[in-house]
Amino acid sequence: MALSGLEIFKLLPKKNCKECGFPTCLAFAMKVAAGGAEIGKCPYISQEALDKLAEATAPIMKTITIGKGDAEYKLGGETVLFRHEKTFVNRNRFALLLSDSMTDAEIDEKIAHIKNVNYVRIGEEMKIEIVAIKFDSDKDKFISIINKVKDSDLKNAYMLICEKPEVMKEALELVKDEVPVVYGVNKDNFKEMVELVKGTKIPLGLKAANLEELYTLIEEVQKLGHKELILDPGATSIKEVFENAIQIRRINITGNDRTFGYPSVIFANELAKGEKYMEVALGTIFTMKYGSIIVLNDIDYARALALYPLRQNIFTDPQKPMRVEPNIYPINNADENSPVLCTVDFALTYFIVSGEVERSRVPVWMAIPDAGGYSVLTAWAAGKFTASSIAKFIKESGIENKTKSRKLIIPGKVAVLKGDLQENLPDWEIIVGTLEAMEIPKFLRELAG
Repeated sequence: MALSGLEIFKLLPKKNCKECGFPTCLAFAMKVAAGGAEIGKCPYISQEALDKLAEATAPIMKTITIGKGDAEYKLGGETVLFRHEKTFVNRNRFALLLSDSMTDAEIDEKIAHIKNVNYVRIGEEMKIEIVAIKFDSDKDKFISIINKVKDSDLKNAYMLICEKPEVMKEALELVKDEVPVVYGVNKDNFKEMVELVKGTKIPLGLKAANLEELYTLIEEVQKLGHKELILDPGATSIKEVFENAIQIRRINITGNDRTFGYPSVIFANELAKGEKYMEVALGTIFTMKYGSIIVLNDIDYARALALYPLRQNIFTDPQKPMRVEPNIYPINNADENSPVLCTVDFALTYFIVSGEVERSRVPVWMAIPDAGGYSVLTAWAAGKFTASSIAKFIKESGIENKTKSRKLIIPGKVAVLKGDLQENLPDWEIIVGTLEAMEIPKFLRELAG
């Protein structure tokens, strides 16, 4: 929330020393408000005033950092309710639950699932980012699970779930340097829990029976000087959790209320009550509205394929289309006799076309030049997908060393490029492909004979 020039002026020492380069403090304040000068140019402004200014101009929702190194993630920091208004800033993260009430075999199986479900889509790693470890009743086993995860080769952030400060203290010592989420802060234990993380940036996960109680709890924790928080919308029914998650976000963003200005955690595993497909459905709902951490009971490729692409779509800047890396991609075990099919680097186009090529079962090399991340006709109209750019890519990509075939298939919607391409690539046979992706399998089978 920006401050006006007069509000900034009130924070200045008003010496009119001109050392900032402006004739008066008011002129300087007005320039700072307009973004034309840095407040730090005033040599006499107090640290207290700087802190007030920083707090007043900070985003209405605080950005919370969890994890460390390759497992460091930022949550919150959102400025709008809807992606199309501007963009969402920090994508939600998925956590998988381990607890001391599980058998060793169950824990080992879940850790194996975390390791196995790890793939790259459009340049982004798709995996479980957080291991949530819950204390139910067996402290020794709770501690042993933390050590087991530490000793594994998992590269994840930690979330410790425990409402007993004495148990949390022992657990926290094991992963304190990894900046875990310490979840389980309530109206009865908040003083002890705050003491455990005093002087650190470790976020506390707050829970309460209802929004009114949660609001009060946030204020009490803030009074103790800790403002790295993650909120549990509470309630036990899907309807209530959904309503509360939206209410927290609305009060914060549209109501300009910083008390609720923190990311949230949603326990989809508890709401689903053991139904794995319900858990996926809830994961998708709260990816949109508005879970920053979504806790799951388990993960496999089927569930991952429902959750991660949705998240990737929602948390991509609508002004910056998703792109695949310009390259040559072999489909259906393409070999030295396979033709080359060229299309744009717009991710949606690539996945639709590659899916239809796979369905044809015909080995094909897919050539993806840099087309600015646009669809075929948009890229062509913008001068990003032209005969010269395609020809240059074909010559520089090394595809001529991968296949003896000199058949280059171009999208039917840019058939106009055929003549120019033939001139630029005289050794290649330029073939105009289909207008629609759904026609590709039949087209390729007929081309292969």
